[in-house]
Amino acid sequence: MSSVLPTISSADAPYEDPLDLMDEIDRLKAEKDASILAHYYVDGEIQDIADFNGDSLQLARDATKVTTSTIVFAGVHFMGESAKILNPEKRVLVPDLLAGCSLAESCPADKLAAYQQKLRDEGRDFLTVAYINTSAAVKSLTDWIVTSGNAREIIEKLPEDKEILFVPDQHLGRYLEEVSGRKMILWPGACMVHEIFSVQDLLRAKRNNPESIVISHPECPHSILEVSDFIGGTEKMRKYVASIEKPTKFLVATEANMIHPLQLAAPHHEFVPVPGIMTSTGETCACNRCPHMARNTLAKVRDCLKYGQPEITWQPYFEKAQEVLTRSLL
Repeated sequence: MSSVLPTISSADAPYEDPLDLMDEIDRLKAEKDASILAHYYVDGEIQDIADFNGDSLQLARDATKVTTSTIVFAGVHFMGESAKILNPEKRVLVPDLLAGCSLAESCPADKLAAYQQKLRDEGRDFLTVAYINTSAAVKSLTDWIVTSGNAREIIEKLPEDKEILFVPDQHLGRYLEEVSGRKMILWPGACMVHEIFSVQDLLRAKRNNPESIVISHPECPHSILEVSDFIGGTEKMRKYVASIEKPTKFLVATEANMIHPLQLAAPHHEFVPVPGIMTSTGETCACNRCPHMARNTLAKVRDCLKYGQPEITWQPYFEKAQEVLTRSLL
């Protein structure tokens, strides 16, 4: 498997000065009464012009605090859906409707419904817990929604007499089994960014940087987590590095754009994206970019503000998803 994910080329797009785009976005935000929410995995320049930055849990909560009539969500499609579900009266725009998610795509609603029925036919008594990286249609079929930031807390509160069907991330589910002691039925999905990390590259980087600390997202395969010093979602990573005062080198096993908020939170540290050291000269490679997050650009943020589209519109199944999201995250 290649260690480099495909990214979205902008070679055919006319060049626009980023500073001019930022100025235009600021003007349009005021004109259109809009706020921008940006995930830690989008480009740093988009994070810099956003009103709210964060992980999925924080942004879901931030979405309910927005006072403007329009929300622009720079992230992926399921995040825009969640913002609309939690704010049905607001207009929710996304820079690119094609910014999807490999995890969400690995668990279609019809296949989940069929599997749930199969388990019921077998007499299984279970609760369905879904990682937030799922479509709204899937969320409407679940009992609980979790993020990497609150998954363990919710799992440990669920009744012991019920089985847990965890969808769609098998690696996060396996990690939660280990830390919570709850055996679960795992859906065989995975994040294309986190699954592609090479444990050999990580070990080589660690050997070349013996004093470094490895921090990994729980969506990574078990082989990566086994050799990590700290495991946590993006917000927990940010708080962890900020808590360490001594200048340290961190090897970061998650989407490469996470380096931006880590540097802002703790500028005295050095952050190297895994695979890390790729040559004897010490050059690094930020290979693990999410091609869906990469569809978000300053120009697309400007265009969706300017033209009021693409828009996430209310769907009938949002109502059930709203009840689950609100109970799980707020």
